[in-house]
Amino acid sequence: MSRKPVVRMAELVIGPETLDAYCALLAEEIEASLALEDGVLSLNAVSIRDNPNQVRILEVYADQEAYEAHLRTPHFLKYKRETAGMVTSLTLIDVDPIVMRAKP
Repeated sequence: MSRKPVVRMAELVIGPETLDAYCALLAEEIEASLALEDGVLSLNAVSIRDNPNQVRILEVYADQEAYEAHLRTPHFLKYKRETAGMVTSLTLIDVDPIVMRAKP
């Protein structure tokens, strides 16, 4: 059985007054996910230059099982709980990769 990667774009709007705290929690969650979960292949977060409270996260998981396991981890649940009041909008978009490369 071949493993099909799950690639998703998360579009978030963060309350401006909580942006710094949100970014710190996001960085903590990304670092933990990459260090502790083999199925998390890549997590990249950026903000829109002229609208820094608009955050985009490109998420790449080995497969659906890895994605679902990620949602149950203590570090993700902590991130979700602690940022709930900071996120004013969240849209999850399943995307198909065209070309994704990184230098080792």
